[in-house]
Amino acid sequence: MSGIPHFMQTYAPAMTSILQPALLPTYAPFPFTLASGAGDRVFTTDGEAYWDFYGGHCVASTGHSHPAVVAALAAQAAELIFYSTAGELRVRNEAAEALVAFAQGSGTASVFFCNSGAEANENALLLAAKLTGRTSFAAFQGGWHGRTLLARSVSDDPKLHAGLKERLAPTAWLPFGDEAILQSVDFTGTAAVIVEPIQSMSGIRTAPASFFRALREKCTASGTLLIFDEVQTGVGRLGKPFAAEFYGVRPDFITSAKGLASGVPIGALLMTADIAAQVKAGDLGSTFGGGPLAAAALLATLQVIQDEGLMARATACAARLREGLQGSVVSKVRGEGLLLGLEAGAEAAALKRHLEHRHILVGASTDPAVLRLMPPLNLSDAALDALLTATHAFRKGH
Repeated sequence: MSGIPHFMQTYAPAMTSILQPALLPTYAPFPFTLASGAGDRVFTTDGEAYWDFYGGHCVASTGHSHPAVVAALAAQAAELIFYSTAGELRVRNEAAEALVAFAQGSGTASVFFCNSGAEANENALLLAAKLTGRTSFAAFQGGWHGRTLLARSVSDDPKLHAGLKERLAPTAWLPFGDEAILQSVDFTGTAAVIVEPIQSMSGIRTAPASFFRALREKCTASGTLLIFDEVQTGVGRLGKPFAAEFYGVRPDFITSAKGLASGVPIGALLMTADIAAQVKAGDLGSTFGGGPLAAAALLATLQVIQDEGLMARATACAARLREGLQGSVVSKVRGEGLLLGLEAGAEAAALKRHLEHRHILVGASTDPAVLRLMPPLNLSDAALDALLTATHAFRKGH
C-alpha cells in the first residue's frame, strides 16, 4: 500500500529535490518507521518489535489491530463507510446506547459524538456558557484540554496562549487538589469548572476523592457546571468505565476520546439527563461525529473491554508494576490503573532512552522527572516482564 501513486510519478523527480517535506513536521517522531502492530507490540519497517507502553498516546485501548475491532470495521466498511447526521444510522444509535450504558455509574444519560477530545471539551464549555448565561470558566494549574479556542483558554500551557490572549475566555486558575483553596473560591459567575481526574501531560498528578467530592458540592451550590475531562482517564483505563465512577462523583459533563474506538478518531460529550433536556436542535453539530466506521469501532471496543475483563486487567497490571518496580531507579509510581507515572528524578530521560534501546516505548511528560505509561488495557505478562527486567537493569550513568 506504499509507494508513489501513478498520477504522481511524473512529478517524483522534482518532489525529491524539495527540502520541505510533504507532511508538515509537528512532533519529533520515534527514530524508526512503524509498519504494523498486534496487541501490545508494534513492528518497524526493519522488522524490529517494540513493547508499546505508550499506546499511541493512550489510544490503543484494546491493543493494536484487535481482531474484533478489525472485523467490525471491515463489516461496516462493506456496508456503509459514511453518512452524516443528516441520516439516521442504526450503528450510530447503537454506539450511543452502548456508551451511555457503559458509563451508567457516572450518572450520564445522553451523548453527542464529535471527532476528538479537544472538540468534546470545546462543546462542553460552549454548552456550559449557553446554558448558564455566564462567560468565564475555572480550570486547574497543570491541566491540558486541547487546541481549540475554548479548550486553549482552560489549558495551562503558555504556548497555546501565545498571540491569542485577547481572544481567550476569562479563566480562573486554581491549584489542583487543594481543598482549602477550593473552599475559598467564589464560582457564582463561573459557567463551568473543567478538570482532568488525573493530570496526564503534567506528569500523572492525582488528587484524593474528597477533592472531587468537594468540587462537586461547590459547583452545585453556585450553579456552576462541572466538566470531567476524561479523554485519557476514561474507557476503563482506571479499572472503572470512567474516573467519575472511580472517584464516586457525578459531573454534569464527561468528555471522552483517545481509546474510545481503539484508534479510530472519535470524541464524545456525555451529559446528564437534566443537561440533555436543555439542549436544543442546532446547539451542537458535527459532520463526521459518530460516523459509521467510528461507531462500529466504538461498539467493538466496549465489547472487547467487557468480554475480556480489561478493566480488572488494568487494575492487576498496575498492582504488579507498583510491586515490581520497588528497588529500581523508579522511586514512586503515580496514577491509577494503566495511566501511570514513573518518578525517576534526574535519571528519567536516560531511563527512557535505555528502555527504547531495549525495545520498550514509554512516554515523557512536562515534568522532566516523570515518564508515563499508557499501554493497551490487554497488556501481556511478557510485556510487564520486559519492562520490569529492563528497568531493574538500568544503572545511574547508563
